[in-house]
Amino acid sequence: MNRIGLVLSSLLVLLALASSTLFVVDQRQFGVVYALGQIKEVITEPGLNWKLPPPFQNVSYIDKRLLTLDSTDAEPMLTAEKQRVVIDWYVRWRISEPSDYIRNVGLNEGAGASQLNRVVRNAFQEAINKRTVKELLSLKRDALMADVKTEVLAKVRGAKPWGVDVVDVRITRVDYVEAITESVYRRMEAERKRVANELRSTGAAEGEKIRADADRQREVTIANAYRDAQKIKGEGDAEAARIYAEAFNRDPQFAQFYRSLEAYKSSFANKSDVMVVDPSSSEFFKAFRGGGATVGGANK
Repeated sequence: MNRIGLVLSSLLVLLALASSTLFVVDQRQFGVVYALGQIKEVITEPGLNWKLPPPFQNVSYIDKRLLTLDSTDAEPMLTAEKQRVVIDWYVRWRISEPSDYIRNVGLNEGAGASQLNRVVRNAFQEAINKRTVKELLSLKRDALMADVKTEVLAKVRGAKPWGVDVVDVRITRVDYVEAITESVYRRMEAERKRVANELRSTGAAEGEKIRADADRQREVTIANAYRDAQKIKGEGDAEAARIYAEAFNRDPQFAQFYRSLEAYKSSFANKSDVMVVDPSSSEFFKAFRGGGATVGGANK
């Protein structure tokens, strides 16, 4: 029993020793082997590898994929005309030389992201200081991003290379700071209100003009119609007078008698009408008097 236990213990020790000497490098990673704190070997190809057991050698892993660094601070930057703007940007980068990266930057991706964020922000600040807001919002933005990328590459490839490669630098948003943005919105709102009031005033004036023109046309139409009506009425009255004159000229005495009858008819249209005259001396009742004598002579 003691021999079996010893064998099993020995096997377990050998397995633990073997597992500590073997390691697997993923295709998405670099494997860095350390020997007493110094870089012994950098493994770039995926697969099964071996090393000395700890503490003689240790292994750490660094991501070899394309990484994205997004801007995190919202501190404003000054443009060439001293306008305070806030920009959002991102950087696509990767670790290309693990040895240089570990010596000059750090042991993980976070250290590189932190230092790269500072370098990119400083490069953007320097580039934006030379440009106006209009240039930031125009096609010249591409030139700005190219200048920033060039500046960042010069920094990371300097006397102490970082072992990283910057693939792309992009601006996603350019905006004024909040206080200026509110002021711009208020000015835009006031301008829109001014334009709206101007359009309303123009519309009201145009409406008054249309109504005045319609009233004028109505008055002109009514006046023309009244003129035509009066002309036609006058022509009718003239024609009636001509006919009356022609008819009355054939027998003046009958005409006079007929007019007297029309006058009597108009004078006594209502039963309540009262007229106080002297029939014997008034010319108005001449027809009555003449008619009465004629009738009386005829009767005799």
